[in-house]
Amino acid sequence: MAMEYEPIKTYADEIQDSVSTQMNIGNADKIQDYYDADNKDLSQLPLQIYEPTIAKKGVEGPLIPTTSNSRHLPLHHQQPQQAQSRLVSLDAFRGLTIVLMILVDDVGGLLPAINHSPWNGLTLADYVMPFFLFIVGVSLGLTYKRVSCRVTATRNAILRALKLLMLGLFLQGGFFHGVNNLTYGVDIQQMRLMGILQRIAIAYLVAAMCEIWLKGDNHVTSELTLLRKYRSQWVAALVISIIYISLLYGLYVPNWEYQIPDATSSSAPKIFSVKCGVRGDTGPACNAVGMIDRKILGIQHLYRKPVFERTKQCSINSPDYGPLPSDAPTWCQAPFDPEGLLSSVMAMVTCLVGLHYGHIIVHFKDHRDRIRLWLIPSSGFLVSGFVLDIFGMHVNKALYTFSYMCVTAAAAGFLFAGIYLLVDIYGYRRPTLVLEWMGKHALIIYILAACNIMPIIILGFYWKQPQNNILSLIGIGT
Repeated sequence: MAMEYEPIKTYADEIQDSVSTQMNIGNADKIQDYYDADNKDLSQLPLQIYEPTIAKKGVEGPLIPTTSNSRHLPLHHQQPQQAQSRLVSLDAFRGLTIVLMILVDDVGGLLPAINHSPWNGLTLADYVMPFFLFIVGVSLGLTYKRVSCRVTATRNAILRALKLLMLGLFLQGGFFHGVNNLTYGVDIQQMRLMGILQRIAIAYLVAAMCEIWLKGDNHVTSELTLLRKYRSQWVAALVISIIYISLLYGLYVPNWEYQIPDATSSSAPKIFSVKCGVRGDTGPACNAVGMIDRKILGIQHLYRKPVFERTKQCSINSPDYGPLPSDAPTWCQAPFDPEGLLSSVMAMVTCLVGLHYGHIIVHFKDHRDRIRLWLIPSSGFLVSGFVLDIFGMHVNKALYTFSYMCVTAAAAGFLFAGIYLLVDIYGYRRPTLVLEWMGKHALIIYILAACNIMPIIILGFYWKQPQNNILSLIGIGT
């Protein structure tokens, strides 16, 4: 996965201004802008969009760190005594998501229980992508707190999304052939077009356009005025959800076929026919998500090892990969992209949900208000998701169903609130230092670890034979 899924400091110089401002308790209403959204560069792409500037000397900083004495204050009176340049809990949350991504990628093959669910259901790996999208949304709420020029901000957001999209095509389009195959290159006619970074780029762009163009000018003084200010964004999220649900359950999926090369001979590829002729089916074979990808992207551009190969119908070792059963259906070997077009439509909504949580940070300075306003929608999403699953709209990551969006957004909200409570309020920084560092360098870690670039580099240096590489010399992989 994960991955899942922002910009990183590796691509640009980091601002190094220092802060030495003392703040009075209860004076948190004087908030410095997080940063100028019009002057961002490549370092602000998602997996790490959030990168606030440092407060000027003599001006209070934007965030709410605490000192060691603050943990004994009442929750609503805990305010910073020293300005801080970042929302530490957001970095820690991003870093934790990176850890989860690496864990499920490297251990998921050994422990199928934490690997992606073969179809319906939810496992640890299925939370990674929504967590990244949620973090992107929160970051955007801070990035575009004030926009001096909407046209310039729009142009910059489009450029960032395009850069991330191109990076995704390079990393996940099939250019690299894996750690056990030290070759590279991809036939453009067979290149995978969608992927984790591509989905994040699309969701980022849509959420950024909503934040730049679809918000009111009224001042936020309460929860009601917050909803009024951003009501157009909620309408956009509702419209997107309705479009997704209508297409998923309303489109007619006809019979279709695909072909795969015969590995045992040079004869013509085998052709498999899949019988559908239905509407509203959410199984692996006849869903509208796969049909749209086959029609628009082309079946040759889809992911060739989908998760439904681990279902009981397609694997004798289910929930792990394995040989086909003797009575396996014809669709078991068909390409299917878990980051397809229609499923990415609902992924946009996760990003918009995160955007709302970012608005709460911007407009409410009291810790208790923030946590309360995060927990209320999180609880609502959680209940809605499970109710929808009970009534037939199953939680499904591959389709990115509305119920899946609700449950994972709720989990992201609860987890973010918990990290914020521990790190930004009670000041437990030391246990999360590694997570903070990983959160600040999320994209480069994703490229090196999750995309196997680092293993490929290491294995690329060998003595006479590829098997005699650096890892084998120290007893790894032998």
